[in-house]
Amino acid sequence: MCDAYGVPAETEPGTWRRRVCEVRHLGALRPERHRLSDPAGVKDSYRAVAEEPAALD
Repeated sequence: MCDAYGVPAETEPGTWRRRVCEVRHLGALRPERHRLSDPAGVKDSYRAVAEEPAALD
């Protein structure tokens, strides 16, 4: 999760950045789950991605 940029600070912008990185990670997993023929994992990835931005409000 955004390892190249270091650990985000425990601030509001740091929390936002960490969640954006998590969504990017979850989005990257979706094609891999398609490739592995994991329909449950693909379906779950949509739920997981939808929950992350909601937490930013």
